[in-house]
Amino acid sequence: MPETKVGFIGVGYMGHGMAKNLLQKGYPLWIKGNRNRSPIDSLVGMGAVEVATPREMAQTCDVIHLCLSNSPQVEAVFNGPDGILAGARDGLIVIDTTTADPTSTTMLAAELEQMGGALVDAPLGRTPKEAEAGTLDAMVGCAPEVFERVKPIIDCWAGNITHVGETGSGHKMKLLMNFISMSYAALYAEATVMGAAVGIPPAKVREVIGSSRLSNGFFDAFMTYAVDREEVHKFTISNAAKDLRYLNAMADDAGLVTVMAAAAKQYFAHVEASGNGADFVPKITDHVARLNGLDMEVEAAKGRTN
Repeated sequence: MPETKVGFIGVGYMGHGMAKNLLQKGYPLWIKGNRNRSPIDSLVGMGAVEVATPREMAQTCDVIHLCLSNSPQVEAVFNGPDGILAGARDGLIVIDTTTADPTSTTMLAAELEQMGGALVDAPLGRTPKEAEAGTLDAMVGCAPEVFERVKPIIDCWAGNITHVGETGSGHKMKLLMNFISMSYAALYAEATVMGAAVGIPPAKVREVIGSSRLSNGFFDAFMTYAVDREEVHKFTISNAAKDLRYLNAMADDAGLVTVMAAAAKQYFAHVEASGNGADFVPKITDHVARLNGLDMEVEAAKGRTN
Protein backbone atom coordinates (compact mmCIF):
# COMPACT_ATOMS: atom_id res chain seq x y z
CA MET A 1 0.00 0.00 0.00
CA PRO A 2 1.33 3.50 -0.85
CA GLU A 3 2.77 5.31 2.17
CA THR A 4 1.94 8.81 0.94
CA LYS A 5 -0.92 10.36 2.89
CA VAL A 6 -3.31 12.11 0.51
CA GLY A 7 -5.91 14.77 1.24
CA PHE A 8 -8.85 15.95 -0.86
CA ILE A 9 -10.86 19.15 -0.53
CA GLY A 10 -13.84 19.47 -2.88
CA VAL A 11 -15.48 16.08 -3.39
CA GLY A 12 -18.34 17.26 -5.59
CA TYR A 13 -19.21 16.30 -9.19
CA MET A 14 -15.59 15.63 -10.18
CA GLY A 15 -13.88 15.24 -6.82
CA HIS A 16 -15.88 12.28 -5.57
CA GLY A 17 -14.75 10.00 -8.40
CA MET A 18 -11.16 11.17 -8.15
CA ALA A 19 -11.06 10.58 -4.39
CA LYS A 20 -12.72 7.19 -4.79
CA ASN A 21 -10.02 6.12 -7.24
CA LEU A 22 -7.27 7.21 -4.84
CA LEU A 23 -8.80 5.02 -2.15
CA GLN A 24 -9.17 2.08 -4.51
CA LYS A 25 -5.51 2.36 -5.49
CA GLY A 26 -4.54 2.02 -1.85
CA TYR A 27 -3.77 5.60 -0.80
CA PRO A 28 -4.80 6.53 2.75
CA LEU A 29 -7.18 9.44 2.24
CA TRP A 30 -8.31 12.43 4.31
CA ILE A 31 -11.23 14.53 3.08
CA LYS A 32 -12.85 17.80 4.08
CA GLY A 33 -16.61 17.95 3.92
CA ASN A 34 -19.09 20.59 2.89
CA ARG A 35 -22.85 21.04 3.06
CA ASN A 36 -23.53 18.12 0.72
CA ARG A 37 -23.03 15.09 2.96
CA SER A 38 -23.73 12.43 0.35
CA PRO A 39 -20.23 12.24 -1.25
CA ILE A 40 -18.57 12.66 2.16
CA ASP A 41 -20.52 9.79 3.69
CA SER A 42 -19.83 7.69 0.60
CA LEU A 43 -16.06 8.17 0.86
CA VAL A 44 -15.96 7.74 4.64
CA GLY A 45 -17.78 4.46 4.08
CA MET A 46 -14.92 3.41 1.79
CA GLY A 47 -12.30 4.21 4.41
CA ALA A 48 -11.58 7.95 4.10
CA VAL A 49 -11.06 10.05 7.23
CA GLU A 50 -12.93 13.35 7.51
CA VAL A 51 -11.13 16.41 8.88
CA ALA A 52 -12.60 19.70 10.03
CA THR A 53 -10.16 22.20 8.50
CA PRO A 54 -7.59 22.56 5.70
CA ARG A 55 -5.01 23.30 8.40
CA GLU A 56 -5.59 19.90 9.99
CA MET A 57 -5.24 18.25 6.60
CA ALA A 58 -1.97 20.08 5.88
CA GLN A 59 -0.59 18.96 9.24
CA THR A 60 -1.42 15.33 8.44
CA CYS A 61 -1.09 14.79 4.68
CA ASP A 62 1.87 14.75 2.30
CA VAL A 63 -0.20 15.69 -0.75
CA ILE A 64 -3.48 17.64 -0.84
CA HIS A 65 -5.86 17.80 -3.81
CA LEU A 66 -8.12 20.79 -4.38
CA CYS A 67 -11.12 20.48 -6.70
CA LEU A 68 -13.06 23.72 -6.25
CA SER A 69 -15.05 26.13 -8.39
CA ASN A 70 -12.84 29.20 -8.64
CA SER A 71 -9.75 31.03 -7.40
CA PRO A 72 -11.46 32.88 -4.51
CA GLN A 73 -12.43 29.49 -3.08
CA VAL A 74 -8.87 28.20 -3.51
CA GLU A 75 -7.46 31.30 -1.84
CA ALA A 76 -9.90 30.92 1.06
CA VAL A 77 -8.72 27.32 1.61
CA PHE A 78 -5.07 28.45 1.62
CA ASN A 79 -5.40 31.50 3.86
CA GLY A 80 -6.56 32.28 7.37
CA PRO A 81 -5.91 30.64 10.75
CA ASP A 82 -7.45 27.34 9.61
CA GLY A 83 -6.01 27.38 6.07
CA ILE A 84 -3.46 25.17 4.37
CA LEU A 85 -0.65 27.68 4.85
CA ALA A 86 -1.27 27.71 8.61
CA GLY A 87 -0.59 23.98 8.77
CA ALA A 88 1.92 23.64 5.93
CA ARG A 89 5.26 21.99 6.55
CA ASP A 90 8.36 21.28 4.53
CA GLY A 91 7.67 18.95 1.59
CA LEU A 92 3.89 19.46 1.39
CA ILE A 93 2.53 19.31 -2.16
CA VAL A 94 -0.83 20.81 -3.12
CA ILE A 95 -2.38 19.61 -6.40
CA ASP A 96 -4.92 22.21 -7.52
CA THR A 97 -7.29 20.71 -10.09
CA THR A 98 -9.56 23.77 -10.07
CA THR A 99 -9.88 25.75 -13.29
CA ALA A 100 -8.26 28.82 -11.76
CA ASP A 101 -6.80 32.24 -12.47
CA PRO A 102 -3.09 31.70 -13.30
CA THR A 103 -2.18 34.97 -11.56
CA SER A 104 -3.65 33.66 -8.31
CA THR A 105 -1.93 30.30 -8.88
CA THR A 106 1.47 31.97 -9.19
CA MET A 107 0.88 33.99 -6.01
CA LEU A 108 -0.17 30.98 -3.96
CA ALA A 109 2.71 28.91 -5.31
CA ALA A 110 5.19 31.52 -4.07
CA GLU A 111 3.58 31.59 -0.63
CA LEU A 112 3.63 27.79 -0.32
CA GLU A 113 7.22 27.65 -1.52
CA GLN A 114 8.23 29.93 1.35
CA MET A 115 6.85 27.23 3.69
CA GLY A 116 8.93 24.54 1.96
CA GLY A 117 6.05 23.21 -0.13
CA ALA A 118 5.13 23.09 -3.82
CA LEU A 119 1.96 23.91 -5.73
CA VAL A 120 1.05 21.76 -8.73
CA ASP A 121 -1.70 23.01 -11.03
CA ALA A 122 -3.43 20.05 -12.67
CA PRO A 123 -6.79 21.17 -14.11
CA LEU A 124 -9.08 18.56 -15.57
CA GLY A 125 -10.52 17.57 -18.90
CA ARG A 126 -13.64 15.44 -19.45
CA THR A 127 -16.64 14.86 -17.19
CA PRO A 128 -17.80 13.33 -13.88
CA LYS A 129 -18.29 10.04 -15.75
CA GLU A 130 -14.54 9.85 -16.47
CA ALA A 131 -13.79 11.02 -12.93
CA GLU A 132 -15.61 7.98 -11.56
CA ALA A 133 -13.82 5.73 -14.08
CA GLY A 134 -10.41 7.25 -13.29
CA THR A 135 -9.83 8.31 -16.91
CA LEU A 136 -9.78 12.10 -16.73
CA ASP A 137 -7.35 14.28 -18.66
CA ALA A 138 -4.85 16.26 -16.58
CA MET A 139 -2.69 19.12 -17.81
CA VAL A 140 0.03 19.61 -15.21
CA GLY A 141 2.15 22.61 -14.29
CA CYS A 142 5.12 22.15 -11.94
CA ALA A 143 8.86 21.59 -11.84
CA PRO A 144 10.00 18.33 -13.49
CA GLU A 145 11.16 16.77 -10.23
CA VAL A 146 7.82 17.52 -8.58
CA PHE A 147 6.00 16.03 -11.57
CA GLU A 148 7.87 12.77 -11.14
CA ARG A 149 6.73 12.63 -7.52
CA VAL A 150 3.04 13.34 -8.15
CA LYS A 151 2.55 11.43 -11.40
CA PRO A 152 1.83 8.08 -9.68
CA ILE A 153 -0.85 9.83 -7.63
CA ILE A 154 -2.42 11.57 -10.63
CA ASP A 155 -2.32 8.23 -12.47
CA CYS A 156 -4.98 7.02 -10.03
CA TRP A 157 -7.63 9.31 -11.49
CA ALA A 158 -6.32 10.36 -14.92
CA GLY A 159 -5.92 8.38 -18.11
CA ASN A 160 -4.19 11.11 -20.09
CA ILE A 161 -1.53 13.20 -18.31
CA THR A 162 0.45 15.99 -19.97
CA HIS A 163 3.24 17.89 -18.22
CA VAL A 164 2.69 21.32 -19.79
CA GLY A 165 5.50 23.21 -18.06
CA GLU A 166 6.24 25.13 -14.86
CA THR A 167 3.66 25.96 -12.20
CA GLY A 168 0.81 28.01 -13.68
CA SER A 169 1.10 26.56 -17.17
CA GLY A 170 -1.53 23.91 -16.49
CA HIS A 171 -4.11 26.53 -15.59
CA LYS A 172 -3.17 28.60 -18.63
CA MET A 173 -3.62 25.56 -20.88
CA LYS A 174 -6.98 24.75 -19.31
CA LEU A 175 -8.21 28.28 -20.02
CA LEU A 176 -7.20 27.86 -23.66
CA MET A 177 -9.08 24.56 -23.77
CA ASN A 178 -12.22 26.05 -22.26
CA PHE A 179 -11.96 29.05 -24.59
CA ILE A 180 -12.20 26.63 -27.51
CA SER A 181 -15.03 24.56 -26.03
CA MET A 182 -17.14 27.53 -24.87
CA SER A 183 -16.65 29.26 -28.21
CA TYR A 184 -17.85 26.04 -29.84
CA ALA A 185 -20.88 26.14 -27.56
CA ALA A 186 -21.78 29.69 -28.60
CA LEU A 187 -21.20 28.81 -32.25
CA TYR A 188 -23.23 25.60 -32.11
CA ALA A 189 -26.06 27.39 -30.32
CA GLU A 190 -26.22 30.20 -32.84
CA ALA A 191 -25.95 27.87 -35.83
CA THR A 192 -28.62 25.51 -34.46
CA VAL A 193 -31.05 28.36 -33.79
CA MET A 194 -30.31 29.89 -37.19
CA GLY A 195 -31.03 26.54 -38.82
CA ALA A 196 -34.35 26.26 -36.99
CA ALA A 197 -35.29 29.79 -38.04
CA VAL A 198 -34.75 29.02 -41.73
CA GLY A 199 -36.44 25.62 -41.69
CA ILE A 200 -33.61 23.18 -40.85
CA PRO A 201 -34.41 21.42 -37.55
CA PRO A 202 -31.71 20.69 -34.95
CA ALA A 203 -31.91 16.95 -35.69
CA LYS A 204 -30.91 17.58 -39.30
CA VAL A 205 -28.05 19.86 -38.24
CA ARG A 206 -26.76 17.07 -36.00
CA GLU A 207 -27.14 14.47 -38.76
CA VAL A 208 -25.18 16.48 -41.33
CA ILE A 209 -22.44 17.92 -39.10
CA GLY A 210 -22.19 14.81 -36.93
CA SER A 211 -21.29 12.65 -39.93
CA SER A 212 -18.77 15.13 -41.32
CA ARG A 213 -15.19 16.02 -40.45
CA LEU A 214 -16.56 18.95 -38.41
CA SER A 215 -17.84 16.54 -35.78
CA ASN A 216 -16.15 16.03 -32.41
CA GLY A 217 -16.94 14.74 -28.94
CA PHE A 218 -18.03 18.14 -27.68
CA PHE A 219 -20.42 18.54 -30.63
CA ASP A 220 -21.96 15.15 -29.84
CA ALA A 221 -22.51 16.04 -26.17
CA PHE A 222 -23.83 19.50 -27.01
CA MET A 223 -26.30 18.23 -29.59
CA THR A 224 -27.51 15.45 -27.30
CA TYR A 225 -29.20 18.26 -25.40
CA ALA A 226 -30.06 20.49 -28.37
CA VAL A 227 -31.85 17.61 -30.09
CA ASP A 228 -32.72 14.97 -27.49
CA ARG A 229 -33.03 17.38 -24.53
CA GLU A 230 -30.81 15.05 -22.49
CA GLU A 231 -28.18 16.77 -20.30
CA VAL A 232 -24.93 14.85 -20.50
CA HIS A 233 -22.51 17.80 -20.42
CA LYS A 234 -22.81 18.85 -16.77
CA PHE A 235 -20.81 22.05 -16.65
CA THR A 236 -22.63 25.21 -15.60
CA ILE A 237 -22.89 28.45 -17.52
CA SER A 238 -21.62 30.31 -14.42
CA ASN A 239 -18.45 28.22 -14.41
CA ALA A 240 -18.02 28.81 -18.14
CA ALA A 241 -18.47 32.56 -17.66
CA LYS A 242 -15.89 32.53 -14.87
CA ASP A 243 -13.37 30.68 -17.03
CA LEU A 244 -13.86 33.14 -19.89
CA ARG A 245 -13.29 36.06 -17.51
CA TYR A 246 -10.01 34.47 -16.42
CA LEU A 247 -9.06 33.86 -20.06
CA ASN A 248 -9.73 37.45 -21.09
CA ALA A 249 -7.75 38.74 -18.11
CA MET A 250 -4.84 36.52 -19.15
CA ALA A 251 -5.07 37.88 -22.69
CA ASP A 252 -5.18 41.46 -21.42
CA ASP A 253 -2.07 40.85 -19.30
CA ALA A 254 -0.33 39.61 -22.45
CA GLY A 255 -1.44 42.71 -24.40
CA LEU A 256 -3.33 40.70 -27.01
CA VAL A 257 -6.18 41.53 -29.39
CA THR A 258 -8.80 38.82 -28.79
CA VAL A 259 -12.06 39.45 -30.65
CA MET A 260 -13.32 35.86 -30.36
CA ALA A 261 -12.49 35.61 -26.64
CA ALA A 262 -14.35 38.84 -25.94
CA ALA A 263 -17.40 37.68 -27.90
CA ALA A 264 -17.52 34.32 -26.10
CA LYS A 265 -17.21 36.07 -22.74
CA GLN A 266 -20.14 38.36 -23.51
CA TYR A 267 -22.35 35.47 -24.65
CA PHE A 268 -21.96 33.65 -21.35
CA ALA A 269 -22.05 36.83 -19.27
CA HIS A 270 -25.40 37.67 -20.88
CA VAL A 271 -26.89 34.28 -20.00
CA GLU A 272 -25.52 34.43 -16.47
CA ALA A 273 -26.90 37.95 -15.98
CA SER A 274 -30.34 36.75 -17.11
CA GLY A 275 -30.45 34.47 -14.07
CA ASN A 276 -29.66 31.22 -15.87
CA GLY A 277 -26.11 30.67 -14.64
CA ALA A 278 -26.96 27.37 -12.96
CA ASP A 279 -28.01 25.85 -16.29
CA PHE A 280 -25.59 23.50 -17.99
CA VAL A 281 -23.72 24.88 -21.00
CA PRO A 282 -25.76 23.29 -23.84
CA LYS A 283 -28.83 25.20 -22.60
CA ILE A 284 -27.26 28.30 -24.10
CA THR A 285 -29.13 27.11 -27.22
CA ASP A 286 -32.45 27.80 -25.48
CA HIS A 287 -31.28 31.26 -24.47
CA VAL A 288 -30.23 32.19 -28.02
CA ALA A 289 -33.55 30.85 -29.27
CA ARG A 290 -35.53 33.01 -26.83
CA LEU A 291 -33.60 36.07 -27.96
CA ASN A 292 -34.82 35.27 -31.45
CA GLY A 293 -38.43 34.42 -30.61
CA LEU A 294 -38.09 30.64 -30.93
CA ASP A 295 -38.91 27.78 -28.57
CA MET A 296 -36.22 25.13 -28.90
CA GLU A 297 -38.36 22.53 -27.14
CA VAL A 298 -40.68 22.78 -30.14
CA GLU A 299 -37.91 23.05 -32.72
CA ALA A 300 -35.97 20.10 -31.29
CA ALA A 301 -38.98 17.80 -31.70
CA LYS A 302 -39.04 18.38 -35.47
CA GLY A 303 -37.42 15.51 -37.33
CA ARG A 304 -36.38 13.73 -34.13
CA THR A 305 -36.73 9.96 -34.42
CA ASN A 306 -37.50 9.20 -30.77
